[in-house]
Amino acid sequence: MTPLQPMTTPPPVRPLTEDEIRARVTALGPWFHNLDLGGVMTAPDHFLGDYPAVKWKRFEAAIPADLTGRTVLDIGCNAGFYAIEMKKRGAERVVGIDFDEDYLAQARFAAEMAGQDIEFRRLSVYDVAALGERFDVVIFMGVLYHLRHPLLALDLIHRHVAGDLLVFQSMQRGSNAVAPVADDYPFTETAHFDDPGYPKMHFIEHHYSGDPTNWWAPNRACSEAMLRSAGFEILSHPEEEVFVCRRAEAPEANAAVYPARGPEESAR
Repeated sequence: MTPLQPMTTPPPVRPLTEDEIRARVTALGPWFHNLDLGGVMTAPDHFLGDYPAVKWKRFEAAIPADLTGRTVLDIGCNAGFYAIEMKKRGAERVVGIDFDEDYLAQARFAAEMAGQDIEFRRLSVYDVAALGERFDVVIFMGVLYHLRHPLLALDLIHRHVAGDLLVFQSMQRGSNAVAPVADDYPFTETAHFDDPGYPKMHFIEHHYSGDPTNWWAPNRACSEAMLRSAGFEILSHPEEEVFVCRRAEAPEANAAVYPARGPEESAR
């Protein structure tokens, strides 16, 4: 018989020194999220200030403070700021997805430094069906305006992964007014299109703020209309660009794949 080996305790993992953290942060940079990793700030000169913490403070009260037992999906998680905040609120499981491997590497290191167990996967918003599950909370912030097909993305979120709450944010430009819009207008009536509060999406053909991936900039009315069109009920608007929504039934005309206007068009 083989003699029993004495049980040994693995040596504790040595915490990184500040210089080691700084070296990792530099190697993983540049960062868009300014995170405090053991006293080292990842983007201290961010053009938006202490971002995204400064934005989070303006709407964090609109998110349930206790997420015990709930699941969260962070779409376009970047360096993981919101995923980490959801885990801090007790979420049972948090999944962050992004299509950029550099951001995912940052997010994994940030979660490790925060001592939070978060799953990160390389997926785009168009691939969410591959997750094969719905989440209690879906975070979709800072992504819509980078997409070539933004309404399709909202449709796919509703169809495949949204289980209850959606936290949505987009860069917005144009009027902050929301004009009343009728269900239908005669073909010859066009004046309502010129109302600043009519839902409008501004298309950016080239660059905006030096970023070639900035494709769209909705006004507030357009953000609200797109959310409703995709099947989300707006519960609150706690910050200028942020909407907290609940998944509802999608309108009859909604579909993730064109055509979506009923049997007549579908047969064409």
